[in-house]
Amino acid sequence: MAETTTTPTVSTSVEGASEAMVVSPTAPSGDVEKARKQVEFYFADSNLPYDKFMWTLYSKDHEHWIPISTIASFKRMREYVPHGTDWLLSALRTSTFLEVNSSGDKIRRKTEVKEPKDAFERSVYAKGFPSEDEDKDGTLQQRLETFFNAYGATNSVRMRRDENKKFKTSVFAEFAEFESVDKFLKAEPKPTFEGKELLVMSKGDYCDMKIKEKGLTGKAAVHRRETIAKGRGFDAFKEMNSAGDKPKQHNEAILEYIGNRITIRRDFEGNGSVDPEDVPFVRGATLRFDGCGGDCTWSDIKDPLKEKFDGRPPYIKYSRGDDFGLVGFHKALTEEEISSVKDLVKKVNEKEVTWSLPSEEDEKAFQIERAQVAAKSAFIQLDKTTGKGSHGGSRGGRGGRGGRGGRGGRGGGGGRGGNRDRKPAAAAEGAAKADAAEVGDKRKRGVEPDGGLYAGTRGTNAPPALARSESATKKQKVDGES
Repeated sequence: MAETTTTPTVSTSVEGASEAMVVSPTAPSGDVEKARKQVEFYFADSNLPYDKFMWTLYSKDHEHWIPISTIASFKRMREYVPHGTDWLLSALRTSTFLEVNSSGDKIRRKTEVKEPKDAFERSVYAKGFPSEDEDKDGTLQQRLETFFNAYGATNSVRMRRDENKKFKTSVFAEFAEFESVDKFLKAEPKPTFEGKELLVMSKGDYCDMKIKEKGLTGKAAVHRRETIAKGRGFDAFKEMNSAGDKPKQHNEAILEYIGNRITIRRDFEGNGSVDPEDVPFVRGATLRFDGCGGDCTWSDIKDPLKEKFDGRPPYIKYSRGDDFGLVGFHKALTEEEISSVKDLVKKVNEKEVTWSLPSEEDEKAFQIERAQVAAKSAFIQLDKTTGKGSHGGSRGGRGGRGGRGGRGGRGGGGGRGGNRDRKPAAAAEGAAKADAAEVGDKRKRGVEPDGGLYAGTRGTNAPPALARSESATKKQKVDGES
């Protein structure tokens, strides 16, 4: 969930509060207002409908109550924990935008969510801020908010991040009023942050600059502008408008994995995941090869082993530049089968390799990784077979609650988009050629996420499950023959 903060444009006051303010001897005088505004931001129109984690909590209860204990666990709220639960409850009751239930354990906004208007036009871009490496005390987000609020009330201040969640030293800030935008952009002297002059422009001008830099025209330019304006990820209004056209999304399924059946679930980004504790350890279902000379030719391993193991290709993990790799099978291997592997695959990348059993610790970690990849691929396969199509995920998702770039906004992992890992679930050759994520200077590659959705039925309300479909089996046979 986004740990961005700012002040929503709502009226707040202690007047009319039905209970006396609880005073904590450890709480600075300004903490009541800071805590209240932080929670108001979580519920604000500028955040709530674009934060998948918050929206899930908001939508789960038909009256839209959210546990205060959940809100209090957010990163930006942890500094108030020492003040006590009663102090926080009292601080929240000073808000006229939010209301606390009678039992004092849940909170909600008093008004219906409305889609923000003119947010793009009220937003600015600024670059030249310190890197997070220079943020020794972890206060950069608060300092940014203070800086922009000097020009007028803001609805959001979002630190932009790259695909590795590194702060790009630039910010998108949305002001509550157009007057504040003019005040900021036309300021004389030009805005400076802690003595350093900034590059500033409207968000619209920033879009135009990027479109020109990339030489985009026509539909490509329009798409680029819309992407920057609206973000790539979760949008509750868009979801609600298209809900009638979508089949029901299954959030749980049973995965057949190395001879076992494990439950997989969607995370808040919509991706399949599995609890590591639910992954059974199957000793002897993994072999390690050494001596490949820094590269790996997939067909050297996959083709002979696929034929040996009844058309079931192994899962191969290899990082370019390494002299070794791991190969996962769909069952524990017998001594005879291990000998067959050694005889069938004597060379990789035209280099003679040796085969061995990895350590128990390495095999456990590898099998959990395999299960996570299989879970993600299984839900992609399920969505396709149910007509839902690729569900994508978060804005870099959103990365769970971090997806909006932590407290820095919608950048973390890619702005409002999500994890866009699109590995095919059962396409053997496609997955074999797919490069996964960058790992340092190496490219980490995995072949054929193994395991399929189990085809059994546990009752009418059971999680959906799919077997290794006949069409997928046929395709694998065709791939093996090509």
